[in-house]
Amino acid sequence: MDYKREDAAAFSVEERIKNFNEFHTPLSKEEQQKQGARCMDCGVPFCQAGMKIGNAFSGCPLNNLIPEWNDLIYKGNWEQAYYRLHMTNNFPEFTSRVCPALCEKACTCGANGDAVTTKANEYGIIENAYACGYASARVPKVRTGKTIAVIGSGPSGLAAADQLNQRGHSVTVFEREDRVGGLLMYGIPNMKLEKQIIERKINIMKEEGIEFRTGVNVGKDITAAELLKDFDRVILCCGASNPRDIKAEGRDANGIYFAVDFLKSTTKALLNGGLTDKNHISAKGKNVMVIGGGDTGNDCVGTSVRHGAKSVLQLEMMPKLPDTRAENNPWPQWPMVCKTDYGQEEAIGVFGHDPRVYQTTVKEFLKDKKGNLKGAVLVKLSPEKDPKSGRTIMKPVEGSEYKVETELVLIAAGFLGSESYLTKAFGVEVDGRTNIATADGTHQTNVKNVFAAGDVRRGQSLVVWAIREGRDVAREVDKSLMEYTNL
Repeated sequence: MDYKREDAAAFSVEERIKNFNEFHTPLSKEEQQKQGARCMDCGVPFCQAGMKIGNAFSGCPLNNLIPEWNDLIYKGNWEQAYYRLHMTNNFPEFTSRVCPALCEKACTCGANGDAVTTKANEYGIIENAYACGYASARVPKVRTGKTIAVIGSGPSGLAAADQLNQRGHSVTVFEREDRVGGLLMYGIPNMKLEKQIIERKINIMKEEGIEFRTGVNVGKDITAAELLKDFDRVILCCGASNPRDIKAEGRDANGIYFAVDFLKSTTKALLNGGLTDKNHISAKGKNVMVIGGGDTGNDCVGTSVRHGAKSVLQLEMMPKLPDTRAENNPWPQWPMVCKTDYGQEEAIGVFGHDPRVYQTTVKEFLKDKKGNLKGAVLVKLSPEKDPKSGRTIMKPVEGSEYKVETELVLIAAGFLGSESYLTKAFGVEVDGRTNIATADGTHQTNVKNVFAAGDVRRGQSLVVWAIREGRDVAREVDKSLMEYTNL
C-alpha cells in the first residue's frame, strides 16, 4: 500500500469540551485524494454489500457505489464523485457525520490492515459539492398531481419525501416539533451533527417544492381521517420514540430523566439562546449517572461533560466486549469489540478514569425528604443461560449491592417502538415489539393507502438504515400510485 490511512484529526479533549461544535479537522483535498487511492476496487466489494452475515448486516445498507467514488476523488473528479454518491444516498451530509461506518468494518483492506477512510471521503465529497455549488436545488419539471403526506421528518421521512418529490408527486411533511429533522435535530447532539447542516439541506428541499408543517402532532392536532381524505397516500415515519424505562424502587424521584429528553432540552436551549436559559435539564455541578452503554448513553456522557458535571458514571448491564475480534466473529462481520467513543474519551480526560461500569444495574433510587434524587443502590450482574430459551440473561449477584451519590440519572436503555396514540389514530396493527406491522416484504400496513418506514417499522436502528427504509417505501408508494416506478 503506497499510502497509510489518514483520518480527520479530532480536537483535544480540553479544547472540544469548551463548546458544542463538531470537533474534527477535515483532510485537505489533496490528502483526501490519496485516501481515495487506497481503495482497491475489489472484485467483491463487501463495503457496499449491505448483506446479512450471521445475526448482523455487513457493509452499507444503501449499497453506496463506494469503489466508484473513491476512484473518482483519487482522480480529482469531485463533481462526478458527488453525483455517484447522491445516486444512492439522499443525505451524505448526515451519514458522513453520524454513521458508524459499516462500510469500513467490511472493507477488504481492513481484513489484515487499516480500512479505507470511506466515511471521511464521503464527507469530503459532500462538503466540496456544497462549496462548488453541485449540491443545489433540483426542482421537478413535471408534477403528477398525486399528493402524499409524510408523518415525521427524521431521516426515513426526509428520504421518502425527497424521492417522491423528485418523482413529481406533491409531498407535505408533518412534524410535531418546532423544527424539522426529527432524530437528527433533537436526538443527536451538536458535537456529532451541527444543526445548520440539517437546515442547509432542508432549505434546498423546500426550494425543490416540499412543504414542511412543523408544530403539528398528527393524531391530536389533525386527525387520521382528515389526512386520508386530503392525501392520496400517507407514510408513517414517526420513529421509535417510546423510551424503554427502568423498573426500580424510587423511580419517581425528582432528577431522573430519559436520555432523549435531556439531549433534546440541551439542543433546544443551544438553538434558542446558547444554553443561557434556565429551562433545560442541567448536569452542571451534579454527579451524573447514565444508564445504558450505547450511542445515546455516550452522547449523554459527552453532553454532561460539556455542562460541567461534577462526575459521570455510565452503567452497562452486559459484560465488557473483547478488545479484538473473537474467533467466531471474523471479518467481514460487524466487529463485536469494545470501543471507546468520544464521550467516554472526554470523561477520561476530565475525570481521569473511564466512566463505564459493566455488569451493573440499579436496584433502588434513593430520595431525600423532598423527593429529590440523592443516590442509588447498584447491584452487580452475572450472565446465566435461560434454561427455557437458551439465551443469556443477566442475574443480580446476591450481596453485591453498593451505594453511589447521584443527583441526575439519564436513562438511555433504548426504545420500544412508536407511541400508541398515533397507531391507534390510524388503526394500524403493531407487532410484538410495538413496531408498526407491515405485510411481508413490503411497507404496506393493514390500512389502505397507509405505509410505514424507518424505526417505527423495523425498530430502533441507524440513520443509514432509516434512509434506506425511506427510499424503499418511496419506491413502493410510487408504484401504488403510478402502476410502475422509476425510483
